[in-house]
Amino acid sequence: MSRRFELIAPCHFGLEVVLKKEIYDLGYEIIQVEDGKVTFEGDEEAICRSNLFLRTAERVLLKVGEFKAETFDELFEGTKVLPWEAYIPENGKFWVAKATSIKSKLFSPSDIQSIMKKAMVERMKQQYHCSWFSEEGSFYPVRVTIKKDMVTVGLDTSGDSLHKRGYRLSTGKAPITETLAAALILLTPWNRDRILVDPFCGSGTFAIEAALIGMQIAPGLNRSFLASHWENLIEAREWKEVFEEARDLVEKDGKMEIQGYDIDREMVRTARENAKRAGVAEQIHFQQRPVSELSHSKKYGFIITNPPYGERMGTKESIQEVYAEFGRQFRLLDSWSAYMITASEEAERYFGRKADKNRKIYNGMMRTYFYQFLGPKPPRAKKDMEIG
Repeated sequence: MSRRFELIAPCHFGLEVVLKKEIYDLGYEIIQVEDGKVTFEGDEEAICRSNLFLRTAERVLLKVGEFKAETFDELFEGTKVLPWEAYIPENGKFWVAKATSIKSKLFSPSDIQSIMKKAMVERMKQQYHCSWFSEEGSFYPVRVTIKKDMVTVGLDTSGDSLHKRGYRLSTGKAPITETLAAALILLTPWNRDRILVDPFCGSGTFAIEAALIGMQIAPGLNRSFLASHWENLIEAREWKEVFEEARDLVEKDGKMEIQGYDIDREMVRTARENAKRAGVAEQIHFQQRPVSELSHSKKYGFIITNPPYGERMGTKESIQEVYAEFGRQFRLLDSWSAYMITASEEAERYFGRKADKNRKIYNGMMRTYFYQFLGPKPPRAKKDMEIG
């Protein structure tokens, strides 16, 4: 009989709505949506499927418990009462990999980690009737968040962050993560039948993530996860079946029109290598081209991009000129839509147009803005009109 778990999926602040829809589309019940994370319910298969299929989550945590702690004694006792033996076998290697404290009386990560590890050991000594642990088995890292003195404890089922798809070995100077790129694409109406251009493509992340979405390639298809070694919780056949499901869903037929430009020849070469590793090289055309040559003969296309700013450019004048050139070329594409993420608060002024929509998003600790310049919708196809 399957067990039911509470699973926590952290994400970029401001993109919870995208992750919530992804989880809902996978068929799981949402329990709670908070800043930077979505909690949902699922069984063993859900651990496998959420790791493999979620494009916008940073990792998947199996929630062990939650309690209030204002002192280290309360932290110790609260951790000790949790049923660790239900998740970690006697030979498992366990430790508190990360502790985060927000507006709480306990704020020292190293002390939190040390005390919780001791409490876990004490609990498992009692349950397994032994005085020490070899910890030579599979890894069971713990992540804890203390927010307003409420302690939330979870086991990390993912291992490496889920943004590490396995295709990007090298990046640009200020790379956008794969999870963030995927989330921003999913915020737009783009689909595989529409043109997509990134005029500042760097290492190719937007173009590659769009191709993965268009071909329905699961983002975790070419990597592994820590929980795949948790034989005490998840049978190997569960992982095998989920990977088979992912491979069966891949849509190999049909060519998409996705293009990536960059002024840096080396970046274009890197983007091509990354696309090849991702299995989408045939779907993307990368080219060395400055933004001043941004153009396209077809109508109703999309631009989704991460233009240079601040730390990447060095001077205000050079930033202003890049955005101004981008804006001039975009105005020539009068039926297109443009979406750009940037930390520049003056991007609209430089670009020469006020955004129709603007969404605040945190890229790590950096506050950024997702400016959306919307073009007209393409006319409905004659066949669609006849059906309607």
